[in-house]
Amino acid sequence: MMLRLLLVLSIWVGSYEADSALSERRVVAHNPGDIIIGALFSVHHQPPADKVHERKCGAVREQYGIQRVEAMMYTLDRINADPFILPNISLGCEIRDSCWHSAVALEQSIEFIRDSLVSSDDAEEWGGGGGLGGGGGGGGGGVSTVKCSDPSATPMRGKKPIVGLIGPGSSSVAIQVQNLLQLFNIPQIAYSATSMDLSDKSLFKYFMRVVPSDAQQARAMVDIVKRYNWSYVSAIHTEGNYGESGMEAFKDMAAKEGICIAHSGKIWSNAGEQSFDRLLERLRAHLPKARVVACFCEGMTVRNILMAMRRQGLVGEFLLIGR
Repeated sequence: MMLRLLLVLSIWVGSYEADSALSERRVVAHNPGDIIIGALFSVHHQPPADKVHERKCGAVREQYGIQRVEAMMYTLDRINADPFILPNISLGCEIRDSCWHSAVALEQSIEFIRDSLVSSDDAEEWGGGGGLGGGGGGGGGGVSTVKCSDPSATPMRGKKPIVGLIGPGSSSVAIQVQNLLQLFNIPQIAYSATSMDLSDKSLFKYFMRVVPSDAQQARAMVDIVKRYNWSYVSAIHTEGNYGESGMEAFKDMAAKEGICIAHSGKIWSNAGEQSFDRLLERLRAHLPKARVVACFCEGMTVRNILMAMRRQGLVGEFLLIGR
């Protein structure tokens, strides 16, 4: 398992560093099986704010990317090794890198759909048979193998389409991917997208998730503020659907509880250091009364805020409340 994972990662990272073209070459991790499940994980960080148009992803993400790739492969291995879960059926996967960025995720989703359409054409051309090589059928036991390939090449004849997609992690990215996938009736299950908008089945009928929506998080944040009698707070959120819809819910609930918002700001996760420094300057103008900051923010936004606090010597001056 570990050797296979290291092979995948070495090719993935090597491909990232070797190509600096405008549309960066992507690498796919493909594990064959009778049923193929697609996945979008942010193996790399999103492009910096000044390089968004290049769609050139950032550094490798260990927890948000590598660990999720490893977890999916391990889970499929366990399922395939158990003769009672899916007897005589093997699960495979095709994992692509979303880079936590909508443009890259859409690009990769189009590849999923293109492969499905090509597979359908091949099935008609070859009558759904075993192709030219003859003989290769059947999924026996043994350890599964992962193939890494350049998706810019011509798709392999007979490649199976995905039956559904897992991911991506970001709410705003998941919304855009769902808008594309539902045109082709491809179901999507998100593991960390919490936007309340995604609960609207009339708009996102092929979307499901395994985490509660932002309404519960907003309610919990208001309850914490109310519990400690903090009636004057600042509020910041990450730009995009997740932060905007979540903060709107927080403000509505806070107003009903008599909580005043001293300052409200927003920022992109991939903004530069100067942007985060300016954000803190605006928050500092409301000290000491508004020490508490309600933050409907993505993880990278919080990390950049904390780094800005360290740069400006403001560690301990604010109390952040959020996810």
